[in-house]
Amino acid sequence: MHRRRRTALVLSAAIVAAAPLLTACGSDAHPGAAAVVGGQRITVAQLQNRVNEVREAQRSAVADETQYQQVVAQTGTLTRDTLHRMVLDRVLDRAAENAGVDVTRRDVQQLRTELEQQTGGAKGLENTWLQQYGVPPQHLDENLRLQLEAQKLAERLQTDTSRPAFWKALSDASAELDVDLNPRYGTWDAQKTSRADAKTPWLREVSAAG
Repeated sequence: MHRRRRTALVLSAAIVAAAPLLTACGSDAHPGAAAVVGGQRITVAQLQNRVNEVREAQRSAVADETQYQQVVAQTGTLTRDTLHRMVLDRVLDRAAENAGVDVTRRDVQQLRTELEQQTGGAKGLENTWLQQYGVPPQHLDENLRLQLEAQKLAERLQTDTSRPAFWKALSDASAELDVDLNPRYGTWDAQKTSRADAKTPWLREVSAAG
């Protein structure tokens, strides 16, 4: 049980850190799309809506405008980070599907209850996930399902979420889905295992502050 709790608390950060395992090469073939995953578009509007949800939750969580502006300044890459997470969520779903992994609502509720006990209740858990992982309250259960999905996938592969075998499964799934990232949100460098931002200084990232 302790191992599962520890995995859940670090998995979101691990997914973001290891995101470069996606081998996407952006193109202009899909106007209006922030990314295309498995032929399914993540539109710029959908991405901006998710960013707005995070910003609204951040505004609600702080006492005044000055604090809010400090939070915004500290999360200046929110739009790109959010897109990477949205893409990786779909990749993880495919990797789990390929491995025959399933997560039930009961699984999610059990994990949520355990995490609420660790973080001081429902509000404490929501604030932790918002501050550490950029997940707004309305998407908390969805994120917990993905955390469990990743954990069960690792167990099915007889490894853990920090090992190459786990990330290879995600890399294989991303190749299968033929991920195509809009270059304005960056590119993936699989060899260096690091994210590279597109060299387009005239493109200014827009993440609503109001």
